Amino acid sequence: MITYIIMIIIMEVFFKPSFKRFVKKQTRPFQLAIEDEVEKIIKSPDIGRFKKGDLSEFQVYKFTFNNQNILIAYRITGTDILFYSIGRHENFYRELKRYLREIE
Repeated sequence: MITYIIMIIIMEVFFKPSFKRFVKKQTRPFQLAIEDEVEKIIKSPDIGRFKKGDLSEFQVYKFTFNNQNILIAYRITGTDILFYSIGRHENFYRELKRYLREIE
């Protein structure tokens, strides 16, 4: 007889103010698309790619909406997932680094 052990890890989800602000300013269809992509990340946190260098603790997930690349930066700490930033590819990493310097 084969026994399967299923572990359910409950992750708490947090959104940084910059993430919330960006989403709030968008159109309803874009907000719904973001919500769907965030759900994908929560269900499978390893979906994003780890960055290198000074952003090595972050994962970035990319998706397309209206022919524009949108990036979501998040970090997993223990059983928490923190969504830091979301935006178009242009200047995304520069703005993320600037935000991180401000909150330190």
